[in-house]
Amino acid sequence: MGDELDLTGDGGVIKTIVRHAKADAIAPTENLPLVDVHYEGSLAETGEVFDTTHEDNTLFSFEVGKGSVIKAWDIALKTMKVGEVAKIICKPDYAYGSAGSPPEIPPNSTLVFEVELVACRPRKGSNIASVSEERARLEELKRQREMAAATKEEEKKKREEAKAAAAARVQAKLDAKKGQGKGKGKAK
Repeated sequence: MGDELDLTGDGGVIKTIVRHAKADAIAPTENLPLVDVHYEGSLAETGEVFDTTHEDNTLFSFEVGKGSVIKAWDIALKTMKVGEVAKIICKPDYAYGSAGSPPEIPPNSTLVFEVELVACRPRKGSNIASVSEERARLEELKRQREMAAATKEEEKKKREEAKAAAAARVQAKLDAKKGQGKGKGKAK
């Protein structure tokens, strides 16, 4: 695990990098504010998991900096890069505080999230090509290459089978001719 980083200066949001992103990985920006994350949230006091995307392998998507998630996430996700996994400890003032928390989270709870930043994308209608569209295009190209390779392999297999069948027919004709030659000489 990496060093703990106090992202707010008051201990309200502590981030520890669990897995570093690649050096050239992108981060959320003004042009790429939409993020996709995997996460698991637990109560700091008990360790009880209250929410996760890992059970059904879904992604949670939101726009960074718009207040659609708890303050700690808006703060922490701005510091992450795609591929990074971080443990984020959120004090109540940066989580749900005393009001507005989901029923499974007691008021004034400190929360611990393990978050993986999966992708950063532009808003719809943005001039920048969408990261997810690019990923989909690359996946489609990969699928097409795999299909072409499978088709090529299947054609190669059919050619080899055809060669083997042709060789067997030739051998059968040769064997038949040998058998005919022996039979003719003895019949007279």
